Amino acid sequence: MEWLLDPTVWVGLLTLVVLEIVLGIDNLIFIAILAEKLPPQQRDRARVIGLSLALVMRLGLLAAMSWLVTLTSPLLQLGPFSLSGRDMILLVGGFFLLVKATLELHERLEGHIATTGGARVYAGFWVVVAQIVVLDAVFSLDAVITAVGMVEHLAVMMAAVIISIGIMLLASRPLTRFVNAHPTVVVLCLSFLLMIGFSLVAEGLGLHIPKGYLYAAIGFSILIETFNQVARRNFARHDSGVPLRERTAEAVLRLLGSKRHVPRDEPESTTLVPPMPAFGDEERDMVSGVLSLADRSIRSIMTPRTDMSWIDLDDDAHTIREQLTAVPHSFFPVCRGSIDAVVGIGRAKDLIADLLLQGAVDISRLREPILVHESMGVIRLMDTLKRSRGQLVLVTDEFGAVQGLVTPIDVFEAIAGEFPDEDENPAVIAEGENRWRVSGAADLHHLERTLDTDWLVDAANDYATLAGYLLSQFTRMPLVGESLVRNGLRFEILAVTDRRIAEVRIEKLSQTLEPEAGPETE
Repeated sequence: MEWLLDPTVWVGLLTLVVLEIVLGIDNLIFIAILAEKLPPQQRDRARVIGLSLALVMRLGLLAAMSWLVTLTSPLLQLGPFSLSGRDMILLVGGFFLLVKATLELHERLEGHIATTGGARVYAGFWVVVAQIVVLDAVFSLDAVITAVGMVEHLAVMMAAVIISIGIMLLASRPLTRFVNAHPTVVVLCLSFLLMIGFSLVAEGLGLHIPKGYLYAAIGFSILIETFNQVARRNFARHDSGVPLRERTAEAVLRLLGSKRHVPRDEPESTTLVPPMPAFGDEERDMVSGVLSLADRSIRSIMTPRTDMSWIDLDDDAHTIREQLTAVPHSFFPVCRGSIDAVVGIGRAKDLIADLLLQGAVDISRLREPILVHESMGVIRLMDTLKRSRGQLVLVTDEFGAVQGLVTPIDVFEAIAGEFPDEDENPAVIAEGENRWRVSGAADLHHLERTLDTDWLVDAANDYATLAGYLLSQFTRMPLVGESLVRNGLRFEILAVTDRRIAEVRIEKLSQTLEPEAGPETE
């Protein structure tokens, strides 16, 4: 019993217990899968009985293999080279561990996920227990061979197996979660298997490798991995003290390819504070507006033709001057008789100066109009707006008719929300909780963010305003007082002017109705 005083024996026992636990994780996963076939009240009982019977079987395998490795008489003679029964067992076991560890490493590093299919679902309790025992026998081969390769004393092997099975019985769920959450631990233990397999093959060929070398390498690796886990835990603890918005900003900047580091202040204390929202409502709307900008068309952000302010050269000087002073715009399309007959773009102060000094608009001072097609995306439009030097851009259709105009402020509103001019009212006005008065020209993207919904915008349709959506639902011009219910929202027509839906009341219903609810007249 002098070997009990050998410190390498205790180191080998501790290392073998850790390896046996890690090697049993796959076994635990399959046991959990089989136990799921039983009623909940029988699952724990099946797991305990199955692992207990497997413990007895594993001890028997250890005793048999430990006896076989004592067979040192040569069984195979090839000239000066001879192999005994012990050598053959060590060679087969070593190659088995090498192949097993290599396949496991390949499966985990290549991302292959093993799936089981075609297995019969057994409802019988003892049938499931039998399956657990058979599966454990298969998964125990590498554990038994590892034990033989790690230590020399049968009692140490059996003690390690009993301890590992006991730990797995008591803490199967936490162990599975820990190993699955730390893949580096699994990879490290599989590398240990490669070392043990190599030592078994070498010993089977007559080359003895002292166990102390293996213990030193394994212990050093475990020490480094312990430092690594502590460092990761400290980093996660430090990172948890950083506001979520700053971590999100860094992640978004990294995704966009930016190498700029977002400066952060060190937390003054480690006291846990209640979590706060990462973004406010306005910030969330801005981020949503930026991310959806590339998918939007010009029609969704432009000022439509019917709302455009333009100067008609056929009007007298007094009428034009009153229009310029009444509308708070810097640039105006200057046309002759019709909005489609654009002569140029005039600056308000230049037009007023011409009217005061000359009594008429000087056409030679007008700027050349910038025209874009209505199918252009907003991202390409931004390049055009940059070259326009603050000038408005006219939007035309395939027939050359002017459909609207766009300014840089329209792009900004698509991101940050509305900024009404002096002559405009907000498109969405809250009238109370879950109740809004909305202009028919309200942009659907902005309306979705206000209503906290995501089904109003449909890329397959060409409408971009609330009026366009309602017309597609009514399939006709609705009358004042008519209402429509869709996905828990009630739309009531408040005003119709010039063949347009001018104003709508939207109300969130307390109980979501079916989206097929049709129009109704009140």
